[in-house]
Amino acid sequence: MNVVLLILLYVATVIGMEAFAYAMHRWVMHGLGWFLHASHHRPRTGYWEWNDLYFVIFALPSILMLAGGVRWGWGDWATAIGAGIATYGMIYLIFHDVMVHGRVPHRYVPRSAYMKRIMQAHRLHHVVETKEGTVSFGFIVAPPPEVLKARLAANGKAGVRAPTG
Repeated sequence: MNVVLLILLYVATVIGMEAFAYAMHRWVMHGLGWFLHASHHRPRTGYWEWNDLYFVIFALPSILMLAGGVRWGWGDWATAIGAGIATYGMIYLIFHDVMVHGRVPHRYVPRSAYMKRIMQAHRLHHVVETKEGTVSFGFIVAPPPEVLKARLAANGKAGVRAPTG
């Protein structure tokens, strides 16, 4: 396959993963899969939480595509897709687990308008402890905080985390 087409397929996969992640977060994690994801909306009691199993589950298609492309002769297209999924997984890991939730100590302070918006959107997502009534399901694309705050206000106080301290 042409190198330019492979690069385009890789980039399209990374971009497409945001739509996939949104859908999985909105309708699976906050739906039938809440039994795992609920741990992520509660204070963590240890390093691991049940929600971490989603990282393993979502890595499987990447592993399958990479193995298919590299070992089983499926073609370079499978390697490009597998690499795109893996790249999105790394973006998610660094952004979500490290930067937003601080699961690895760091000193990063968001300064760009984009990073401030994304981090605030994710924090607004977490003010709701229930599977209903929450906002902002994307990871690298999010509505402005004002829009999310208005949606939360329209939902009332249902499921909103009680203040701590």
